Amino acid sequence: MSTPAAARDDAPADPKAPGAPHTPPTAPVGLRAAPVAPIRVAAGQATLVPLDVPANVATAARLVARAGDAGAALLVLPELFLTGYDLPAIVGQPRRYPLRPDDPRLDVLAAACARARTAAVVGAATHDPGRGTLHISAVVLGRDGARLGRYDKQHLDPAELAAGFTPGRAGCTLALDGWRLGLGICWDASFPGHALAAGLDGCQAYLVSAMFDRGAGVRKRALLCPARAWDNAGYVVVANHCARSGPYDGCGGSGGWGPDGRLLADAGLDDPGLAVVPLEPAAVAEARAGDLPLADPSVDARPGPRDLITVD
Repeated sequence: MSTPAAARDDAPADPKAPGAPHTPPTAPVGLRAAPVAPIRVAAGQATLVPLDVPANVATAARLVARAGDAGAALLVLPELFLTGYDLPAIVGQPRRYPLRPDDPRLDVLAAACARARTAAVVGAATHDPGRGTLHISAVVLGRDGARLGRYDKQHLDPAELAAGFTPGRAGCTLALDGWRLGLGICWDASFPGHALAAGLDGCQAYLVSAMFDRGAGVRKRALLCPARAWDNAGYVVVANHCARSGPYDGCGGSGGWGPDGRLLADAGLDDPGLAVVPLEPAAVAEARAGDLPLADPSVDARPGPRDLITVD
């Protein structure tokens, strides 16, 4: 279930109905605190079948199985992984391609998560029936396959807005095995404040579902990912497309960067490919032991509303 993020771990949950207004969180206590135990997060990539949701769900399920075999607690998949990046077709048939709440087409992926005991964050178009809006989303499935909630992309580019998608109204933090993990989708990562909002909510990692192409996307991946890690003294994990999807040709390179900005895992152009990123408490503690911009009282950041999805 998706609930507004609380300022403290022991604060009471405040579930909201779909479409209800979100409440801005306060900055959590202990921005220098590190998790107790390490976890592994995997980033996957693969060629998709355009606009074939069941086929792409099956591909996602195979990647979940691989991630589970590698000991990953969570698999992140690229932006719009279940349809590909064909915006006109998605918007043109909103009852066919976007996911609906409790969409049965996710059953195969849910079963794979349950078998592997690995959670998943999968890129999909979604339809909000209450508001009648379309979103570019990251859908979260638990380690038992339960549909836990979703994050809707907040920073839509001009093409996505022109196509008819609606920006998300809140950020999102996942709570998993003592870690706090902020979610982002592609262009979100181009805005430093988006990752900063996750950091100020206590996130020790920033997980991004992306479509970085083989043009400017190569440079964006090389520059933005280590920068966001360094800025916020936390891990960055990116799942990117590795083949053509819609008008773009993904540059691959799904992988992870440590809190010091160093590349830790890289799937290259493997198709399908998997990068398994070890998240270590000691690395977070070391990065946050010195001068920490997140904790500086001069930081005038208002992260806005955020949801909390508990995966544990």
